[in-house]
Amino acid sequence: MGGTVNLGKSMMKAEQITQEYQRDVTRVCVETALLLLQHGVESAVVVQMTQRLGVALGVASVECALTANAVILTTLTNGHCITTTRKSADKGINMQMVTDVQRIIISAEHGIYDLHLVKKKLDHLKPLKYNRYFVVLMVGLSCASFAHLSGGDALISLITFLASSVAMYVRQELSKRHYNPMIVFCITAFVASLIAGMSLKYQIGNDPQIALASSALLLVPGFPLINSLADILKGYVNMGISRWAVATILTFGACLGIVFALSVLNITTWGN
Repeated sequence: MGGTVNLGKSMMKAEQITQEYQRDVTRVCVETALLLLQHGVESAVVVQMTQRLGVALGVASVECALTANAVILTTLTNGHCITTTRKSADKGINMQMVTDVQRIIISAEHGIYDLHLVKKKLDHLKPLKYNRYFVVLMVGLSCASFAHLSGGDALISLITFLASSVAMYVRQELSKRHYNPMIVFCITAFVASLIAGMSLKYQIGNDPQIALASSALLLVPGFPLINSLADILKGYVNMGISRWAVATILTFGACLGIVFALSVLNITTWGN
């Protein structure tokens, strides 16, 4: 009986929706999809959360199609559909933004936020960014820790720390100036390998190869590769292939940087 009453209320609410309200819901939904997609969420989650928000705000259904650089979204209610398209630009992986967007959607589902409040909350979202020097320190420590776990002594760990920290600082500077990501990866890998390669060239430490391998770990595109596999397995093949292609190109750029650094140091082998 309760389910029938709720269904009746939902139908009455849908009948009362005007085209202007539906247009506003469409815009909010596509902005939500953009925020989720731009900050590194897998495609299935983007589509699911967008559909949940649209239904919570009163439309009958939401259809969302994702491409590598755009979002196409359609809302349907009372036999009337509105379609909109937005261009998507990568803004870096940020799970804090994703979590905040999901909280807004859940609040809308529970009737805490209406359309106006959802739009206001989305407009005021700002990504949380850690202090850049703290990031440099932690990246250096993580690469140095990996070098130590791989069998490197204290000197190898120190060289890895210096190489990866300087490389991360260079990466931040290049990204701040909006260079092409492949160029950023290439130059960052070059800097890291050039510093760490000194240990291999002059045989410093117990196993110089470890420093050279560990210093470039900050460039492993793990998140895009995981998302690409998840997208393919869940039926979003086009998105999965595009994300895999981007991750492959970034990896290729990092490999070029390592090769250039070894060429400058005149290192032709990883052995002694």
